[in-house]
Amino acid sequence: MMTPQQTIGTKKPQSSTQPTMHSTMHSTMHSTMHSTELLYRYSIGDRDFRGITLINGDLRGAHLSGIDLSRSELVGIDLSHAVLSSANLSEINFRDANLSHANLFGAFVSGSNLFHANLRGANLTESDFSGSCLANGNLQDVLMHLTCLSEANLQGANLTGAKMCGARLWRANLCHANLSGADLCDVNLCEANLYCANLDITDMSETILTGAIMPVGVAHS
Repeated sequence: MMTPQQTIGTKKPQSSTQPTMHSTMHSTMHSTMHSTELLYRYSIGDRDFRGITLINGDLRGAHLSGIDLSRSELVGIDLSHAVLSSANLSEINFRDANLSHANLFGAFVSGSNLFHANLRGANLTESDFSGSCLANGNLQDVLMHLTCLSEANLQGANLTGAKMCGARLWRANLCHANLSGADLCDVNLCEANLYCANLDITDMSETILTGAIMPVGVAHS
């Protein structure tokens, strides 16, 4: 596995909280669907819901393992306590969505927009959020064991008490994030931006910080 080249000196901290271009690229053609229709079609074996725009997005507690919702418009959807294990949730607009206590074990969520989303207490174990925007999101007490968040935007996110052992956050933007009480044991933070992040009472044993920008604005050697 290649190690990112060590950064020398001080980098200019990232400041944008808006999703990057690839995290907001969605299909221009969206079929409109009601949540009750989605649940019915799923119940009879349909798993392909790519590119939909969901109306009345109330899917609380729904069991949707293995569903493909990639490139869909799910702004403000309520998926609290839903089961989305092994689902394809890539390039989705989840802005302001409620995913609290949802099960996303092994889900593929790369390049999605979760700006200001609520993921409190969610299970994100072994899922892939690479390149996604979770800026200003609530990720308090989330389970992120072995989760991939490389190049993700977590600026201003609340990660207090998050259990992130073994997670990969290479080049992630954690500027102004609150990581108080989080478990960062064995986390890869190479070249990540931790400028002004709150690391109080944070377990950083065996954390990889090569080239990371520390809270004071200086690159870790």
